[in-house]
Amino acid sequence: MKMLRLGILSLPMLFASGLAFAAAGAPGHGHETFSAGEPGNPKKPARVVQITMREGDGKMMYIPEKVEVRKGEQIKFVIRNNGELEHEFVLATTEENLKHAEQMKKNPEMEHDDPNAKRLAPKQVDEIVWKFTKAGTFEFGCLIPGHREAGMTGKVVVK
Repeated sequence: MKMLRLGILSLPMLFASGLAFAAAGAPGHGHETFSAGEPGNPKKPARVVQITMREGDGKMMYIPEKVEVRKGEQIKFVIRNNGELEHEFVLATTEENLKHAEQMKKNPEMEHDDPNAKRLAPKQVDEIVWKFTKAGTFEFGCLIPGHREAGMTGKVVVK
C-alpha cells in the first residue's frame, strides 16, 4: 500500500517536471540542434566578428548588417549594445526568427537560454562562439517586439 501511495503522490511531481522539461525544449529555447550550425568551442581558435547594436533616427540596427563566413568556420561574435534600449542577437533562419518573434509578442520579457541568442542591456557586451557547419543564408535578429520591425536584422552568408 505504501508503494501505491508513494506512486500516486509522486505522479503529479513527475508530470510537473515533465512539463518543465517540455517547456525547455519549446521552439527557440533549449534546442539541441540549430539551423545555422552548432555552438563553438571557446578553447579553439575563432575569427572575431564585432557586432554593434544601436538605435537612432527612428531605426534600430546592427553594424555590420552582413557577415560572410566559410562553411566549417568558427566565429566569436563580440556583441555590444551601444543603444539606450535592451536588444537581442538571435542567430537562426528568417523563418525560425519570425516564428519566435510571434512568441515574443505574447511574452516580451522571455529570457533566452540558448547558445545562439543573447539579450543585452544598454552598454553591455557579451559573446557567442558559433561554428557554421551548414552553407546558406542565416539571420541574426532582435526579437523584442517592435525592434525587428524597426529594421533590426542582419545576415550571415555561409559559403
